[in-house]
Amino acid sequence: MDRKELICRIVSKEWTMFDKVHNCGGRACCQDDWGTFEIMRGSQMEAWPEVLLESYWKDLNQAESEGRNVLCEKYAYMMKRTYPEEYEAIREHLPVPSTEKVWLTEWISNALTACQEELSSRYPCLIRQGRPVRQEDDRPGTVSFETYLRGELLTYSVETLRTYAAYIEKLGKDGKNLCLMILDNMVHHYGYADIAAAETAAETRLCQKVH
Repeated sequence: MDRKELICRIVSKEWTMFDKVHNCGGRACCQDDWGTFEIMRGSQMEAWPEVLLESYWKDLNQAESEGRNVLCEKYAYMMKRTYPEEYEAIREHLPVPSTEKVWLTEWISNALTACQEELSSRYPCLIRQGRPVRQEDDRPGTVSFETYLRGELLTYSVETLRTYAAYIEKLGKDGKNLCLMILDNMVHHYGYADIAAAETAAETRLCQKVH
């Protein structure tokens, strides 16, 4: 299949899994918002190279064949920070990551969190509309970029994580910021000419709220 179709299939399979996630406080409103989900996840996948997409697609299919829902696992891993008591009650049902997986997860998480912090300094109003960047701001009902990312990465296979880390390392050497690439995709999906235009619109909205 071509790249566009592969991305569509990945996002569609993730959505099917996302629909089956059971939250502590009941079904979340975002589980009924396909449009936002498609843009958010599609924007990320569009910034990935084909080799990474193919590896992650393989992960999703492998998990499905094993009866696992990686979206459930992702949110469960996040609970270690946001709902520690509930996490302790379910942790034995989660896959135990290998030492290499934990190391790769931390390396990628550190690299991309730094990239996101760069965006936060350049586009403060736009980034403020999303998750807080650092895990220090985690609390029940609010998950940081860092914690969300770590939870997701722990559901990837070691092979996918290796491919992801190599890609991020290459981007860094080329002076590129993956989070910026994803954000650029996202604002275009929302109809903005560029990130600067989206930042201006976000600043206007914040000013209107203040007044």
